[in-house]
Amino acid sequence: MPRYFIHMAYNGSRYNGYQIQPHAPSVQATVERCLSLKLGQKIGITGCGRTDTGVHARNYYAHFDLENEIKDTETLARQMNTFLPEDIVIYRIWQVAPDLHARFDAVSRTYHYYITRTKNPFHTHDAYFLYGDLDIPKMQEAASLLFDYEDFTSFSKVHTQVKTNNCKIMEARWFEQDGLLVFRIKADRFLRNMVRAIVGTLLEIGKGRMTLEEFLAVIERKDRCEAGTSVPAHALFLEEVEYDTGPSASSGTLTDAKDMGA
Repeated sequence: MPRYFIHMAYNGSRYNGYQIQPHAPSVQATVERCLSLKLGQKIGITGCGRTDTGVHARNYYAHFDLENEIKDTETLARQMNTFLPEDIVIYRIWQVAPDLHARFDAVSRTYHYYITRTKNPFHTHDAYFLYGDLDIPKMQEAASLLFDYEDFTSFSKVHTQVKTNNCKIMEARWFEQDGLLVFRIKADRFLRNMVRAIVGTLLEIGKGRMTLEEFLAVIERKDRCEAGTSVPAHALFLEEVEYDTGPSASSGTLTDAKDMGA
């Protein structure tokens, strides 16, 4: 049975996250409806992960299976973009090996959280306006401590249906970009609300309301109530997804033998 990958991006402002939700709009449901309409059969897609309500994705991957091959994937992508709402775009659709899985074969995900230090009407919907001084070096020092841990229960939404709260963080750092303060974090997987809770807690350190020792205690207590408040979702972006079959998903290619188009 042929399997196809979709490379897309979306503005999550109007959606209750990527995954289908009862009685609420989702990115998955919107794309599935359009794909099913264009292919003339009911299609279910499997995404590379879940994004929370209001979170955006610059690069997102999903896969779906069909009984028959698609003759022209470029035309299908073009047609879908015509019918999809303006806040979802399909970059590419292509055939891959039947065992390539959008979620389980992803080896890392990278998120950016954007903060503006000055009121800016052009960043109302894509950055968090935060007034006041921040000790950024201290925030960076705290971020580097995340590498020493695997259990991030303290930064996870409670009562989630996951087998483990362990994650391997590969990168966590603050930097300036186009006048914005950006937190970049890369891991093999993320828990629900994890990035926003980490950022909220690091900001407590930057404001002088939490010490590094207290930050370590928050992680080790494995209690969400101990961590800082989650920052707003509108400033969080899924930036990159990587697969061991090729370069970063941001390039839009999976190029080794598993890629049927290679």
